[in-house]
Amino acid sequence: MKILFVATEAAPLAKVGGMGDVVGVLPKVLRQLGHDVRIFMPYYGFLPEKVAVPGKPVWSGSAMLQDFEVYETVLPGTGVPLYLFGHSAFAPKRVYLGDDEDWRFTFFANGAALFCWEYWQPQIVHCHDWHAGMTSVWLHQTPDIKTVFTIHNLAYQGPWRGYLEQITWCPDYMKSNNTMAGAIELSDRVNTVSPTYAKQIQTMEYGENLEDLLASVGDKIVGIVNGMDLDSYNPATDQHIAQTFTPATLEQRKVNKRKLQQEVGLPINSDVFVIGMVSRLVEQKGIDLVLEVLPHYLQCTDAQVVVLGTGEKKYEKGLAQMATLFPDSMSVKLKYNEGLGRRIYSGGDAFLMPSKFEPCGISQMMAMRYGCVPIVRHTGGLVDTVTDYNPNTRNGTGFCFDRYNSLELFAAMVRTRESFRDQDKWQQLQKRDMAQDFSWEKSAQEYIKMYEELVSETVTNNHKTPSMGIK
Repeated sequence: MKILFVATEAAPLAKVGGMGDVVGVLPKVLRQLGHDVRIFMPYYGFLPEKVAVPGKPVWSGSAMLQDFEVYETVLPGTGVPLYLFGHSAFAPKRVYLGDDEDWRFTFFANGAALFCWEYWQPQIVHCHDWHAGMTSVWLHQTPDIKTVFTIHNLAYQGPWRGYLEQITWCPDYMKSNNTMAGAIELSDRVNTVSPTYAKQIQTMEYGENLEDLLASVGDKIVGIVNGMDLDSYNPATDQHIAQTFTPATLEQRKVNKRKLQQEVGLPINSDVFVIGMVSRLVEQKGIDLVLEVLPHYLQCTDAQVVVLGTGEKKYEKGLAQMATLFPDSMSVKLKYNEGLGRRIYSGGDAFLMPSKFEPCGISQMMAMRYGCVPIVRHTGGLVDTVTDYNPNTRNGTGFCFDRYNSLELFAAMVRTRESFRDQDKWQQLQKRDMAQDFSWEKSAQEYIKMYEELVSETVTNNHKTPSMGIK
């Protein structure tokens, strides 16, 4: 199959959130499985520092009264062709933010649709989040191109129809009021990054005011759990950690705990219970619950807590103050540090992820890969990747709580600490976690199934019209 990914992020070149991980790995795996997969992404000002880009464009076009050029290179380490949408609006060294964000990404979506019509026509165009949403809307008129729209963050829905009509062509067949809604309405498939989240967004609690629309198109919504790069995140070979290990050499993992304690300034003791947290410090991630629970938890246990991340100032301040109150029990690092994150996964005993909502989540998978047992709220992708541990049957992979409140989180943390006391059972749990299959190859097969269903569907023309172009 010929598949084009249209996205604003692709790791390792441009990564802000989970979209970057998906677009940076899934095309590579699909290509290894024999499919012609390519990526269309903005030509950000910082990209020449990360990848060689030819000086001559492979194609040029015009949309929204603006000329643009498209340059072809390769996503590093993948062999996947990468087309970069070049215009001065993307020259600044940033991905998001700026007063022109709605305009520049609508312009980008315009360019992607024209690219498919006039330069390289794929069978499937896979659009990611609202930034590429109008590409799905415009390609709806082209019978031999099928579209998939992946929702990574439902809360950000793009410009409203009134603004779209001022800057570009808003087709009559689009009945929705904003970019995200238009893509949901008119894409051939709507994809979320976990099956549970696919159901949850059709409810008022999670639907971000689009629940009625999502419920009305529920038969075309498909949830597929993200994978992770098992070659990169491999405790047997990871050069970021002090001591590599495998399930068979799990005892060696204690070296990582001691090194972690030393690095973050906590008392060194391989027998103490260490909880790690690597997260954006925002409401979605349950930081308010963490701030409620930790003071009492640290007072009544000998546990240590290590937090790594950045985010909203009120959460950064609250966590920093708590670390000051409990200097021998808590360490907070307000920064992004890939290496330290891996050392928390490899040295912590448990991993805290009490999300308010979670489309998929990848941190819990990384933690399990390194034998760091997750403590999670059972929502979204956390339902699909973590099962509650029962010490009697020895089934399950982590410690789960359902309702979003501090009492349930506290109970889950206490259960985890009590289970840690039985080291024989605990190590069996760690080994079970490390054996979980979170490979992208597994997820890619689900995407291939979805793509093949679309390609094989009988094309009906009663709701599509010939290409009219976009201004």
